[in-house]
Amino acid sequence: MTRQPSGLDPLLDKLVRDVPDFPLPGVVFKDITPLLADPEGFAAVVDALAAAGRDEDGAVEVDKVVGMEARGFILAAPVALALGVGFVPVRKAGKLPGEVHAVSYALEYGLSTLEVHQDGIAPGERVLLVDDVLATGGTADATRQLVDRSGGVPHALAVLIELSFLHGRGAIGDLPLMAVRTI
Repeated sequence: MTRQPSGLDPLLDKLVRDVPDFPLPGVVFKDITPLLADPEGFAAVVDALAAAGRDEDGAVEVDKVVGMEARGFILAAPVALALGVGFVPVRKAGKLPGEVHAVSYALEYGLSTLEVHQDGIAPGERVLLVDDVLATGGTADATRQLVDRSGGVPHALAVLIELSFLHGRGAIGDLPLMAVRTI
């Protein structure tokens, strides 16, 4: 699926800024807040990400959209609405009430644990994973594992930006990837 929407590069050049040494020295943070503040840009990105949940004829192929904490929520919720399906948040440990599935994983600058409600995804549901950035792939892979543990079927991963130099694509195995932009 590695299809990449065309025509959005100038928009992303204008509306996504690099913040060096955030949150730690040596990390270049991709700040999407200017994009989120621009309604036309935000809508274009949501449409591009939602394409990963449709077939070539435009029919919806997924039952749920999963968004990863925290910026993945901002993108995944409107993608779910655009597709007419439910949204399921994947949160950091201890943020969800009730019974959860949990997966711990390595980040490029530390360790973390993600959780999803055990009843958030029904067995057999096809799930589109959405996040802002694919870096080393730890968050995406942990989220894919949570979908698997829930009995769901990971359909694809859609991200705003893929940082190809960090090789996150390798961490997600054969899960199809759609990146709006690859750097």
